[in-house]
Amino acid sequence: MLTTRSLWGAATVLTVILMLAGRGGAGPLDEPGFIKQLNCSACHGAAGNSRSDSMPIIAGTDPAYFKKQVEAYAAGKRLSPEMEPYSKQILQLGVDEAARYFAAQKMEPTPIKPPAAAVQRGKAASVQCAACHGAEGKGNPAQLIPSLAGQPPGFLKEQMLLFKQDKRNPGDAALKAMKAIMTTIPDDTFTDLAAYYSSVR
Repeated sequence: MLTTRSLWGAATVLTVILMLAGRGGAGPLDEPGFIKQLNCSACHGAAGNSRSDSMPIIAGTDPAYFKKQVEAYAAGKRLSPEMEPYSKQILQLGVDEAARYFAAQKMEPTPIKPPAAAVQRGKAASVQCAACHGAEGKGNPAQLIPSLAGQPPGFLKEQMLLFKQDKRNPGDAALKAMKAIMTTIPDDTFTDLAAYYSSVR
């Protein structure tokens, strides 16, 4: 049975939808991917610019890399009980439009500032990462290698540890060489590497 409150709620939602639909000119709300990315913003921040130490910034992400990660999460190849249901939802809503939306957003580097000494140690240790991620960790979109620059240090360190333990994309042959390198790096060095790459602008 519909109550007065539920009717008013439905009317409010309808009004907002009609207002958005009737906006003159093209703006950010008119982008096809805008509505489809709202669930992502709850954790990844407005327009994908996370301010959290543990959540990655996805603004400016290469569309092909974005789509690959969503598909990996949805298929359970990149293990995450939190991301798997959201990724399946994105696939249903339209992953290509969501990928284009985030790719078009300007990345705002993490506001978290790691200790200067850790940044310097990380820079020295990053030589072994440069072959794939580039001298400053900016990545290579053509090879689906993501940029590490400006990402939150907590997120970067966690991902390095997951690679080392083969808990991220386990069994992925394309990541075998990188994971082999990771096993040779002490865990403490991951803290320094994360500090360095998060500081790069």
